[in-house]
Amino acid sequence: MNRISRILTLILLLLATYLSFVTIMPTYKQDGNASTTFFSTDRALKHVAEIGKKPHAIGFKAHAEVKNYIVEELQKLGLKTTVQEGYTAGDWGNLSYASNILAKIKGKTSDKALLLLSHYDSNPHSSLGASDAGSGVATILESVRAYLQENKTPKNDIIILFSDGEELGLNGAELFVNKHPWAKDVGLVLNFEARGSGGPSYMLIETNQGNSRLIEEFTAANPEYPVANSFAYSIYKMLPNDTDLTVFREDADIQGFNFAFIDDHFDYHTEKDNYERLDKKTLSHQGSYLMPLLQHFADADLSTLKTNEDAIYFTVPVFKTVSYPFSWIWPMFAIAVLLFIILLILGFKNKKLDAKEIIIGFAPLLISLLITGVVGYFSYTVLKIIYPQYNDILHGFTYNGYTYITTFTLVALAVCFYVYHKFKKLKTPNLVVAPIFIWLVISGMAAVFLKGASYTIIPVFALLASFMIVSNQKKPNPFLLFFLTLPLLAIFAPFVKMFPVGLGLKMLVASTVLTTLLFVAITPIFGFYKHKNRLALLCLLLSLGGFAMAHLKSNFTKDNAKPSSLLYVLDANSNTAKWATYDSYLTEWTAQYVNNTKTKPQQLASNTISSKYNSNFTYVTNAPIKNILVPKIEKTVDTLINNQRHLKICITPQRKVNRLDIYKNNVALAKATANGVPLPNYSLLDTTNKFITHYISNNNYTEISLILEPNAPLELTFYEASNDLLTNQHFSIPARPVNEIPMPFVLNDAILITKTVKF
Repeated sequence: MNRISRILTLILLLLATYLSFVTIMPTYKQDGNASTTFFSTDRALKHVAEIGKKPHAIGFKAHAEVKNYIVEELQKLGLKTTVQEGYTAGDWGNLSYASNILAKIKGKTSDKALLLLSHYDSNPHSSLGASDAGSGVATILESVRAYLQENKTPKNDIIILFSDGEELGLNGAELFVNKHPWAKDVGLVLNFEARGSGGPSYMLIETNQGNSRLIEEFTAANPEYPVANSFAYSIYKMLPNDTDLTVFREDADIQGFNFAFIDDHFDYHTEKDNYERLDKKTLSHQGSYLMPLLQHFADADLSTLKTNEDAIYFTVPVFKTVSYPFSWIWPMFAIAVLLFIILLILGFKNKKLDAKEIIIGFAPLLISLLITGVVGYFSYTVLKIIYPQYNDILHGFTYNGYTYITTFTLVALAVCFYVYHKFKKLKTPNLVVAPIFIWLVISGMAAVFLKGASYTIIPVFALLASFMIVSNQKKPNPFLLFFLTLPLLAIFAPFVKMFPVGLGLKMLVASTVLTTLLFVAITPIFGFYKHKNRLALLCLLLSLGGFAMAHLKSNFTKDNAKPSSLLYVLDANSNTAKWATYDSYLTEWTAQYVNNTKTKPQQLASNTISSKYNSNFTYVTNAPIKNILVPKIEKTVDTLINNQRHLKICITPQRKVNRLDIYKNNVALAKATANGVPLPNYSLLDTTNKFITHYISNNNYTEISLILEPNAPLELTFYEASNDLLTNQHFSIPARPVNEIPMPFVLNDAILITKTVKF
């Protein structure tokens, strides 16, 4: 391979990698004047702007405002709209009074209905909810408007459900699935969600059966920019999923599709989840899914979508969704192994391969994997030591996270180029054997343990073709070899970014290891590069530049603000008060109230306040006693029936509050309800974990009914919280600096009263 060919193939590889990222979603163009029968991103954005003005979690003032806005918009479309209301506690023991918004487009038949789903509540207490899930509400409103403009009567009923209380425990979905008469008619759900504020929207299936019929119909609907793969589907089925669609699957065996985007994860559940930061291309992507799927499933037979057959599937530009049945997995693997063996035999027979060089060829692969694996595994741990402020980004994806992904990818490439340079005397055909072997091992393990990921065999066939070429031609066509890398790059390159974005920078190891695996799979080209040490040096220098850029972006600014937290905790039993924070890295704002002495009094033990990432208080300091009204706790019933103690307790707020957490001592309960709602089984166990959380609307009371053994020494601890610390008349807390935002995922900006009572 001559110098020009090496330069051109390198440029083409970089271009193909770039295109594998940018071609998977649409571009944004102003389309406010588009035909009324088309989805308009600009028209949808108007809904996002209205929904994302204020935090609108259950119990917040703006919650009713957003609900009324959505009802009015549905009525403008000529749809009869109803609101389903009621208490529900979900599987998480989070009680709330949910208000689901419902409408229906009547179809020609009364068979199965298509349900369009998104939730309209935001996460407590500071999230504006523009992306999560105002974008989903806007996508459905605009798509339904465009659909109705066609004046067609669908075959199936189309139900529109904007659920409530999703952020608290999928409460609205549970209320609909288990209490609404329309639920029994639903044949398929299209659910729109968000876990960030940008990037491509990924399709994920929820089903109790096989996925093949869903994939067939999804492919037939022909969305323009599908992004989906059965690897993510297999992982998703193994995880404790938590979207509204999960309730449909688990409680009613109703299957469907999730469409969710995860980029810009740093905005998730924060006050930065606003209209301005929602990527317009992302909203366009959501619309590009719903419009063709709505058209297709409105007239499809929704009663034939269940099957026991699973399919491998993945998406690539141009070809869109590619799928084949699970039954092909082992035959394809066997064919690949057979071809590999045949090529090895022919290579040895024709004296194109050397056994010693092949064995030595495993060394650079294994050395590269070891080094890049270690670097990736410890990378975020080291970064948090250097930059302790990163510890306060609880979900683990920093504002400069994309820079770190790029930087550590360059580090991995530098390692690979340098290590392979040290083995430059090995001939390329011999070097290619180890990558084929390792990718076959990966495919075989996937076939056994994670069948959805076994499409890793696809690039193996391309790699085998490259192996055949380099083994039989002294001067192989470099552009043919490049062409054979396209399946690899198109399918797997986006994963380099997806894993750490979705799961946090702790998954940088996935980026470094996958980069190494991609590198070795391109050995048929890189093996002919004469100066890999220079490319290693270039990648190293670029990575150092990346570290410098990340360092310059490591401080917090108005746009990239630091999460901070502050609580005032009043112990009503001891009449003492504390300032408390979850911050690991104190700012001047929090340091006004808490000092740097890490104190954890017994009454603020780690099991008292639940949070998504099991965060505990870090700093606690004595605070002045304020005259905060304590909740009224009354025992209204205490009697023995059939040798069981029946106890009813009513907790009534004496001030405006948002939340009540109740913990119990290690006593088993036979039965428990809250405001008439049966609590999940885990609430009944011998445990000191949370018993129930009530997210309170309209300052309502909480009434719990318990059945337990007569002599059981029951002790309950109540944590009543209001998110008004910064506005309460008893305090004069200054506003946060512009480079700080309320920390998400924890109780924050709150006045918390604790009280323990024995019954």
